[in-house]
Amino acid sequence: MLNISDNQLHPSAYPDVSASSGKTRLPAWHWTFRRLMAVLIGLFLVFMFLPWTQNVRADGRVSTLRPEQRPQTVHATIAGRIEKWYVSEGQAVRRGDTLVFLSEVKADYFDPELVARVGEQVSAKKGSIESYGQKAEALESQIEAMQRELISKISQTRNKLVQTQLKIESDSLKVTQANIDLQVAQRQFEGSKNLYEKGLEPLTKLEERRLKLQDAKTKLLSAQNQLGSSQNELAIYTTELRLLQNETDNKIAKAQSDRFSTLSDRFDATATVSKLQIERENYQRRQSFYYILAPQDGFIVQALKPGIGEIIKEGEPLLSIQPADYQLAVEMYVKPLDLPLLSVGSKVRFIFDGWPAFFFSGWPGVSLGTFGGQVVAIDRNISSNGKFRLLIAPDPSDHPWPTALLPGGGAKGIALLNDVPVWYELWRVLNGFPPDLYKNLPGAAAKGKEGGK
Repeated sequence: MLNISDNQLHPSAYPDVSASSGKTRLPAWHWTFRRLMAVLIGLFLVFMFLPWTQNVRADGRVSTLRPEQRPQTVHATIAGRIEKWYVSEGQAVRRGDTLVFLSEVKADYFDPELVARVGEQVSAKKGSIESYGQKAEALESQIEAMQRELISKISQTRNKLVQTQLKIESDSLKVTQANIDLQVAQRQFEGSKNLYEKGLEPLTKLEERRLKLQDAKTKLLSAQNQLGSSQNELAIYTTELRLLQNETDNKIAKAQSDRFSTLSDRFDATATVSKLQIERENYQRRQSFYYILAPQDGFIVQALKPGIGEIIKEGEPLLSIQPADYQLAVEMYVKPLDLPLLSVGSKVRFIFDGWPAFFFSGWPGVSLGTFGGQVVAIDRNISSNGKFRLLIAPDPSDHPWPTALLPGGGAKGIALLNDVPVWYELWRVLNGFPPDLYKNLPGAAAKGKEGGK
């Protein structure tokens, strides 16, 4: 109180302070809980700053690294009927082993001597080619003989022409001489006639002159006829030379036409031989297709056409083979949103079906039963399931994959990305952000410092 009055209160009016404070004091277990919460909060804060490995998860299946190492289907090259099986499912086969024997079902190939008969046709056509060649050579020789004969006949006819021209010149001189003789006889007859009329010469002399005049006229006419005959002979030889040239040219042209026709027949026969040889080779190859052979070493997985006597079509599958030698890989399909986070060489952890594993998301180093892989190929086109396919091979720096792992098994892949603090990963997940795309590139820090300046 303020002690402004002399009246004193009874001691019972004052409460016992020490007793009240004792009743409101916290119990011992409460202090322990507070200490425990402080420790937990401290551990949580420490946990928030621990490193966390970001990852992308996707499903996949076990496959092989190379296409020829994957299970393949053996098809029938030709249509046929299954006559005999030489293998059973699960059996190991070597490359070239006989798997199935087929018989022919097409009527065009029923003849068992088909290849031999086509070979006989080839031999016959080859004989025709040889005959055509000999005929063409004979025609060529005939053409050369006709050309030589033409040259000889032309030479003979030209010689005759020269002789006839010389004869014409001689006959022309004879006609000229006959004209001169006729003129002389005509003057002598006129002179004798005048003298006879004057009585200076007798009649016998006049008649003699008349006979000489008549003889000169006869000789002139004969010389003129001989000259005309020689000129006609010259025209005949000229025409004969032209006709000889034309006739021989026609014969040579016909012989050349026959030769070209023979060569054409020879070429046709050669083409026919080539066609028959192709058919014979096709028939031989077709007969080899009656036996279906193993394309490579492997194991028979499943017979797709098991029945004896069953008819199959051309290109129809018969059985499937798993190659014996293969290198395992995993085909993993990721969403288009996650594709930019991965590249060739990215690390991936796998959990295979049938192999127990414990995977701790964010701490792959403490996971158990997982196997390492490395991206070796990324498809450039999206698959039919709306995702992109990644081909992942075993990581050579990690422990090997199980030897009992077979293609076709299931696998769960975890692609490892950046290492970030736990608090950052929680913040990213709560906000729905994708994992970090940034990579530590050489010189990036230096460029950042230069930009800050």
